[in-house]
Amino acid sequence: MTPDHFRREVVFKAVRSRGPGGQNVNKVSSAAQLSWDFEHSVLLNGEQKARVRVKLINMINGEGILMLRSDEYRDLERNKARCLEKLAAHVAAALHVPKKRRATKPTYSSTLRRKDAKSRRGETKKLRGKVRD
Repeated sequence: MTPDHFRREVVFKAVRSRGPGGQNVNKVSSAAQLSWDFEHSVLLNGEQKARVRVKLINMINGEGILMLRSDEYRDLERNKARCLEKLAAHVAAALHVPKKRRATKPTYSSTLRRKDAKSRRGETKKLRGKVRD
């Protein structure tokens, strides 16, 4: 999903930024705070909503709303765009289903190499014992 898909469903709030910036930080609300009620989203089906709920649990507040914040730039519009990019990236990562691992048998030569190494190691350990006449 691209950031444009989310534009209709998210709500932005302008808040004061953190960090250095002097008087500008104290006076101007240039940071963007994004809220997305993904439970009522038309972009996701039920299974996808469950995956987002589990994978992005740290970003979801008590009311079930996903919250993101961006204060990387001094411009509110750029911070809003960055919030949408972050949201798209997080949702894409949450919806990614890893491929199932298929069990394979070891090859014949790898089995022979393993057995040979074991017998050599055992022989080395046997030679450490007391010398017998």
